[in-house]
Amino acid sequence: MWDELVHRWLRVPYTLHVHADKRTKKPRATILFIHGIGNTGAAWDDVISGLPKDIRLITVDLLGFGDSKRPKWAIYNAKVQARSVIATFLKLRITEPVIIVGHSLGALVAVEFATKYPLLVRSLILCSPPFYKVNEEKRQMLPSGDEILRNIYRTAKKHPEQFIQISTLAAKLGLVNKSYNLTEENAHSYMAALESSIINQTSLLDATNLSMSTQIIYGRLDPVVVVDNLRSLSIINPNITLTGVLASHDVRGLFVPAVVKAIENTVNNA
Repeated sequence: MWDELVHRWLRVPYTLHVHADKRTKKPRATILFIHGIGNTGAAWDDVISGLPKDIRLITVDLLGFGDSKRPKWAIYNAKVQARSVIATFLKLRITEPVIIVGHSLGALVAVEFATKYPLLVRSLILCSPPFYKVNEEKRQMLPSGDEILRNIYRTAKKHPEQFIQISTLAAKLGLVNKSYNLTEENAHSYMAALESSIINQTSLLDATNLSMSTQIIYGRLDPVVVVDNLRSLSIINPNITLTGVLASHDVRGLFVPAVVKAIENTVNNA
């Protein structure tokens, strides 16, 4: 009851569980990693193991996932998640601008955070961002990629038990990141995040106004990223660059060295 009063009605943001905070004396940069839907901060372990030791590395569990709070009443949109990220910033006493690396849902949260708190962001590295257009004006004879994916997500939301079974099989076959874990326990927050952050999003539009250097890395075999949206975005906003890798959606396999390289280049060129 007290928790709901403070966080729901008084709108005090939750702080996130810090999965890892690897510190070093006089770090060249501070990097905050934000995972995708259904994952935890552990999703970044392979990336972190390949980075230099003179960088401060922070991974968190988003609201609703891992060891962070998962209130039933919460709206798990990018705005709420970004407010929890800034609360965690204050808890960790981070004062300098950081490099934010976000994957999938985490990329959308990173865009929201950079839009609201640009002075705290040095640059962005967005992995597999599911940027979709908002309310397309003209309905074509054939549905767009954005519309097809939204319909798939809506179907998954209506049948969570079947989606859990599919996700469990994908995890057993090694088709997703090792930290991916969708169960009956966290299905509510998963579906709420799917609805409010991914299906009903404004992230693509928000990204057109990003003022900091932004790298987008996407898998050429990714079924949930609309590449045309990314290309259009890079044309509209000169601060955005694109890199395609021979990979799918998750940060695994060939995706990992691409992210490590992007981080190293960002740190070295600052």
